[in-house]
Amino acid sequence: MTALQSILKVIIRANTTNTVMDWLDETRPLNTAFAVTPRKTGKSIITVTEEQVHQLDTLAPGFTVEGWSIDRLIRVYLLVGADSRDKEAYFGVVENLFLAAEMGELVSLYSALPVLPYPELWVKRCAEGIRSNIGDVLEAIMYHNPYPAKHLEQAAWNQLVLKAFFTDKDINKIIGIDERANQDLAHIISDYAHERWAAGRETNPKQWRLVGPFLDDQFFADIKKLFEDGKLVDRKAAALAISQSNYQPAKALLDKYPELIAAIQNNELSWDTLTGQ
Repeated sequence: MTALQSILKVIIRANTTNTVMDWLDETRPLNTAFAVTPRKTGKSIITVTEEQVHQLDTLAPGFTVEGWSIDRLIRVYLLVGADSRDKEAYFGVVENLFLAAEMGELVSLYSALPVLPYPELWVKRCAEGIRSNIGDVLEAIMYHNPYPAKHLEQAAWNQLVLKAFFTDKDINKIIGIDERANQDLAHIISDYAHERWAAGRETNPKQWRLVGPFLDDQFFADIKKLFEDGKLVDRKAAALAISQSNYQPAKALLDKYPELIAAIQNNELSWDTLTGQ
């Protein structure tokens, strides 16, 4: 048993009964155990200690089980504990689980991506999952999941971020949101804003987080619009975007709003805390 399996089992034991633990130790095909897990375990939300959170993060940086249900945790435990010595056979078993999965099973499968063996095998599956319209599945891929930022190619990553805005997801929970910002994504975000403006709709102020590091003449026009036509939250977002940039015309514009500069410098205003209208 690996260190990761050991920690997961300790967490499971602390959140379930001896009967469930006895069932978990039985030998059976993975697909059988995977399918019946909720009926055996229930779906109560688990509790995790700070030490366990730290241990998991040490073994798999960014990976967490906080807020999970017990059946989700046990399914992930089963996945990482399955016989993976034969790469092709292991891929076949997990791929078949994906193909036959209902929503709860998909949530577990995508949640397990950061800790599954052979991470290169699951890139296409992850990219495919982004096209889902099931909120819980999208959140399993997007929220507190280090796999996409580490393994997705840029086009798929950009699709994930744009889908997060389409579906009103909290991008503060997306690991790597700043580290994987790129100019192509900044253009996509700007184009998306123009489409919404043309339709008379508002933009998500947090989307300018992905534009700030790449401010230029084109993007500066968007930032000026936020100051001139937007609500207070839009001006705050514009100020934060400018604070990420060295583009001097934008810096000069921000100088006209000393109260926003002070709020950023005093850590009273950040992307993580940006709220309001």
